[in-house]
Amino acid sequence: MEEKKKETGVIATKGEWVTYRPDIKVLDCTIRDGGLMNNHQYEDAIVKKVYRTCVEAGVDYVEMGYKASKKIYSPTQFGPWKFCDEDSIRRIVEENRSALKISVMADAERTDYHTDILPKEKSVIDMVRIATYIHQIPEAIDMIKDAHDKGYETTVNLMAISTVQDRELDDALAVLAASDVNVIYIVDSFGALYGEQIRDLTLRYLKYAKAAGKEVGIHTHNNQQLAYANTIEALIVGASRLDASIAGLGRGAGNCQIELLLGFLHNPKFNLRPVIQCIQEYIEPLREKLRWGFDIPYMLTGRLNQHPRDAMKFMEGEERRNLIKFYDTIMEEE
Repeated sequence: MEEKKKETGVIATKGEWVTYRPDIKVLDCTIRDGGLMNNHQYEDAIVKKVYRTCVEAGVDYVEMGYKASKKIYSPTQFGPWKFCDEDSIRRIVEENRSALKISVMADAERTDYHTDILPKEKSVIDMVRIATYIHQIPEAIDMIKDAHDKGYETTVNLMAISTVQDRELDDALAVLAASDVNVIYIVDSFGALYGEQIRDLTLRYLKYAKAAGKEVGIHTHNNQQLAYANTIEALIVGASRLDASIAGLGRGAGNCQIELLLGFLHNPKFNLRPVIQCIQEYIEPLREKLRWGFDIPYMLTGRLNQHPRDAMKFMEGEERRNLIKFYDTIMEEE
């Protein structure tokens, strides 16, 4: 497959049949990102169903939750998927003798990674994803090294990228490209980015990543109903690691829906039926309680490039249908 020539005026892509690229890997973040809506207090039956669904659907990675510090977050307030202790994960996946790989996320400055992340030979976890804001890069670099030295695959997820200036981003990407990390992720934390911006960011990330032998990933939020479209945009121009969740279950407006993504990829290794069954039997019954997914308050925070915390608080209240009140409030603050 030849890349499109730049003289045509069209952005070069990985080829017409981009969905058949062997480098594409899909990560399910249902339990991890969705846990931000219920303090990670899932019943084991739901976690086990998501795990089994990912195995049967041919998904490449499943993210169980966070490796958060118990000195910062109380286990009496947060469920087990905030901490992903080895015993908790093994209770779900046992020895995980499937092809599916297990992932956890560790936030910079919010995890006791030196002690809580075990050497790989003692863990069923395959990959550690370091989430960092731009000002936390020095600690993120140490976390990457720690996980790499312990034998894990690693990614770095550079959060709130829609708020970062170009020069800062270039500096960060240069430093990250020189680290041991395997994948550098674009993260549209606020669901604020449009397709053109995603395209430009992907090309910028690829410039640094490819030269260092690394991959680029994409993690999107659906505040403006662009999570799926933006994921495809990044894929077309060369991103190969794609995050998605079942029925889009994730913080606030949620993520790219994995059922849409698997359908688009047309790869025979993926099986959509178990995903649809999981949605019907386990995920949709959660919707009224967790209230994730596109809604006007999330659209407004995305449009304003703001964290969705105010929208989430509003959606939990009794006036959640008084949309004009939220609009007036947030526009006054702006």
